[in-house]
Amino acid sequence: ELSVTHMFAEGLPPVLTFSMCAAQFKVWIKPNAEQSFLYGNHVAKAGLSRMTENTPKYQGVIVYNMNDVALGFGATAFSTEECRALDPTRIVVFHQADLGEYLRDEDTLT
Repeated sequence: ELSVTHMFAEGLPPVLTFSMCAAQFKVWIKPNAEQSFLYGNHVAKAGLSRMTENTPKYQGVIVYNMNDVALGFGATAFSTEECRALDPTRIVVFHQADLGEYLRDEDTLT
């Protein structure tokens, strides 16, 4: 586990750093879904690698890549149990925010 001090040194935003430490529910996405999530898209089951056990439906989650780097926030579309039986094309995590948003929206930020 990374310490908060180490995460600040890595340049992660403070809000994301503290949320990562306190997050009870997490999901990890596969490399093929990472870029899509960072462009603001939802995560399909085919792009989901793993999810915290007993995650409820519509629960807020921190989205990580396979290297445990936090990519952003989302909300589950299904519980952990429901995800097991889903078709690979179904959305399992609704995108809420990601590290790429600043770059996409920097022209409109004040």
